[in-house]
Amino acid sequence: MASRAAAVEIEPLTSGASNRIIPLLRAALRALQRSLLFVYTLLLSLILPLHPRHRQTRRVSPWTLRKLEEEDTLRRRALADSLDMVFGDWDANLCRWDTYMFFGVKRNALFCRSWFPVSGQTKGILLIMHGLNEHGGRYANFAKQLLSCDFGVYTMDWIGHGGSDGLHGYVPSLDHVVADTTAFLEKIKSENPGVPCFLFGHSTGGAVVLKAASHPHVKDMLEGIILTSPALRVKPAHPVVGMVAPLFSLIAPRFQFKGANKRGIPVTRDPVALRAKYADPLVYTGPIRVRTGHEILRISSYLMRNLKSIRVPFFVLHGTADRVTDPMASQDLYKEAPSEFKDIKLYDGFLHDLLFEPEREDIGRDIIDWMEKKLRMDPRKVSFQ
Repeated sequence: MASRAAAVEIEPLTSGASNRIIPLLRAALRALQRSLLFVYTLLLSLILPLHPRHRQTRRVSPWTLRKLEEEDTLRRRALADSLDMVFGDWDANLCRWDTYMFFGVKRNALFCRSWFPVSGQTKGILLIMHGLNEHGGRYANFAKQLLSCDFGVYTMDWIGHGGSDGLHGYVPSLDHVVADTTAFLEKIKSENPGVPCFLFGHSTGGAVVLKAASHPHVKDMLEGIILTSPALRVKPAHPVVGMVAPLFSLIAPRFQFKGANKRGIPVTRDPVALRAKYADPLVYTGPIRVRTGHEILRISSYLMRNLKSIRVPFFVLHGTADRVTDPMASQDLYKEAPSEFKDIKLYDGFLHDLLFEPEREDIGRDIIDWMEKKLRMDPRKVSFQ
């Protein structure tokens, strides 16, 4: 009886619905279209005033833009190639170094560097992936410290960074950077058979390294990864940026959004290092481009949803006063990732660019100690070549 009563109550709601469902759907779709148009118009009204407009500026053709981009790339490449690979009291006779181009998965030319002890005593290799807007040449002093402990070093400038192809500061896809990292690591392994390899990533480079190493194929090539100030749980500078990024990354990917620019936030307590960074012509200091910002938000969100899939050995280092990336997210990575060999070190009061802090030598020593500890776990993997 109860079921029949229920049927009586339901019947009037469903009877005749087939005659009304199509008009209702059409009305709903029209309402949705109007809502989306309103949101789109609102977002345009918020964003476009932030973009500098010059009424007298002539429209530049796509061909001219490509030409300017190519010229800028060649200029940056020449600057990258002219950088000193050795500094200060570093005896150039104690190492062999090189610069060359590596072609990525999209056939983009990527600027690379390498340093090796001339003695041939190489107990491990570290591939350094720089952070957003910088380049691998900034890590030459860290390379010097690694060489003194018999580690070989490689760096690779991402697309749109340093001496590599692409519009300066523009990253069409961080998944492509992940794939380029994987391909370059494969090249390193093939050229250095039997030598243990580690991956290092700073900030957004840390997110790239973490995503690459989450793939079993890459994990099997590595002894472990080192992450400084990784870009996890990244949030936009303003909620509007998060709303706009997915849409504008499709319709205006190269648009420079001033509201998302975080330049001015101190990244090191060393004033000399801070001035040197922003005076470096190979460091991009313009407003962040919409697609680049969206890619950072996307990879950060992906990693936070998949922390429990991280099984590669890792060492994460973060300054507690970092205002660019979240030290609490690094703690979550350490707590949630099921890696059997993992460590974390938080530096009280330190800022974002740990390897450019006044205590950079101590931080470099912490990284080297961790790699040597990992190698001692399996002495068979320590290979001097």
